[in-house]
Amino acid sequence: MSSSAEAAECGGGKTSWPEVVGMSIEEAKKVILKDKPDADIHVLPVGTPVTKDFRPNRVRIFVDTVAETPHVG
Repeated sequence: MSSSAEAAECGGGKTSWPEVVGMSIEEAKKVILKDKPDADIHVLPVGTPVTKDFRPNRVRIFVDTVAETPHVG
């Protein structure tokens, strides 16, 4: 589907946010919510299986970085 078709289907709003790549999850959420206040944001590990259904308010953020050293305790 073309980006213009996606935008039309989503009510004319923005449909992707390449500018948030490299930001923290919280920073990325703020940017997305600024552009799309009704976004239902889902944060998932990269590679997580997801459904193929289209929901115009759902935005998925896929993450793969370990932020701190894992340890027992």
